[in-house]
Amino acid sequence: MAKAAVRAGLVAVGLAWVLVAQVVLAADAKTYVVEGSKAAVLESCVEPTDIMRRKHMELIKHQRDETVHGGIRTSKHSLAGCVDCHIRYDADHAPTPIHRKDEFCGACHAFTAVNLNCFDCHASVPKGSAAHAAPQSVGVDRPLQARPDGEDH
Repeated sequence: MAKAAVRAGLVAVGLAWVLVAQVVLAADAKTYVVEGSKAAVLESCVEPTDIMRRKHMELIKHQRDETVHGGIRTSKHSLAGCVDCHIRYDADHAPTPIHRKDEFCGACHAFTAVNLNCFDCHASVPKGSAAHAAPQSVGVDRPLQARPDGEDH
């Protein structure tokens, strides 16, 4: 009888931990979008949130292949589109580089221990006058460069 009571107590404690973990994860889910970004006021991204969380890299790779190998330039799944929507601006209206560890891309990649090297070549802030604010290093945080045909790269 005592073993059954102990077992029931352990099961209850385990269920309580599961419930607490679900509450914590639900609270964390709300923090994936950075406050002060365009994305913070939108109902959903270019795809439903669960698809974006699970398949964003596949979408980005597909966009890359269409652009680089097929010459097809669309903006639905473009990296520049992600930056434009998910970037946060500071009090001086300067964009905060999206790959910093406390920003949209950087925070998720740091949490999952995934190397984030997109911004070794791509801009981590939107192009435009505010995007020229003090880049941290050469090749990083620079605005997208316009090609002669008018497209960004």
